[in-house]
Amino acid sequence: MTDRFSNFADLAEHYAREIATPDYAAAFMEQTELAKLSIEHEPSAAEMPDPDVAQAAIEMMLATVFDLFRDTRMEDMASEVAWGIANSFHVVAKRLDTREDSMANRLQEKLREYDPSEVYATDLEDLTMQARSLAECRDAMECMRDHAAKIYLVETGRPFSPVRGSRVSSKTNASMIEARDYLAAQKAQRREQFAPTGPVVVFSGGQQFTDIAQVEDYLNAIRTRIPSMVLATTAQNKGADVIAAAWASSKNVPVILCKPDASRGPSAPYQRNARMLSFKPVEAVVCNGGGIQANLADRLREARVPMHIVREAGAQNEAPPSRSKAPAQAERGGAKRTVNGDDLPPF
Repeated sequence: MTDRFSNFADLAEHYAREIATPDYAAAFMEQTELAKLSIEHEPSAAEMPDPDVAQAAIEMMLATVFDLFRDTRMEDMASEVAWGIANSFHVVAKRLDTREDSMANRLQEKLREYDPSEVYATDLEDLTMQARSLAECRDAMECMRDHAAKIYLVETGRPFSPVRGSRVSSKTNASMIEARDYLAAQKAQRREQFAPTGPVVVFSGGQQFTDIAQVEDYLNAIRTRIPSMVLATTAQNKGADVIAAAWASSKNVPVILCKPDASRGPSAPYQRNARMLSFKPVEAVVCNGGGIQANLADRLREARVPMHIVREAGAQNEAPPSRSKAPAQAERGGAKRTVNGDDLPPF
């Protein structure tokens, strides 16, 4: 048991106050009575792990790591060990995802080969069972990874980011319908995972920017007006972008990490800025930084995207310059703010 908590209930209450716990009950749901994870295995009636026990195990695992190293000379290493634990769930989830995709491809091929035989129907049912079983395990593994990532954020203040980041007989007809339903559901899920839907809010800031409160205030206000927002950041590994990513993780806001293409050379960050405009952002927040932020701000002004310039108190960095002497005004949420200028009052 950890030093800070006397029992599982105390630990669960602590994290419940700090994070929105993933829906373990939904993630560990059994869609069918039987499961089969590979062609070599016979169908099994074994149940999924208990969701409450799984949640408690993740919380205890991470909390124990941080308590073990707390107030010792190895304290700084706790975050690395905890990152490894979260990443292990991510790696296994990705492997299950790959296996599920492979099974889905085989299922699609089978559907194209339709014949009315019972053997065909049995093979189709078997492939569908394997695909669904892999999907169930992937959902559970991703749930535990996301929970571990949120605990990592609470304990370290930094979001978790993996290194690497979708007939004749009635029986035959039913099998084909079930297989097609599964493939349709899988494609819909993949679209949402890799192309999240929702209004895009662009964010960027310098690597020396450290004012957490300002970033959170602006993003909270935007999310109040745009609950379904998707945050697109310039994906720098420290400073304002990290603060924004941590906020998004704590609020369950999808994040698009727009990293520059290193093969493009010195111009890569500026080409990345141009690509971000293709998301058709509805709003933007640019914190003071350097030339990259100035370039992005200029592009946002040209596209007439409502923008907030956030300057850290006492910062010496040059803020993105304004090109407009008489900027147009926009009324949103009861507060008047410039659309293409810098002098934007707080929310």
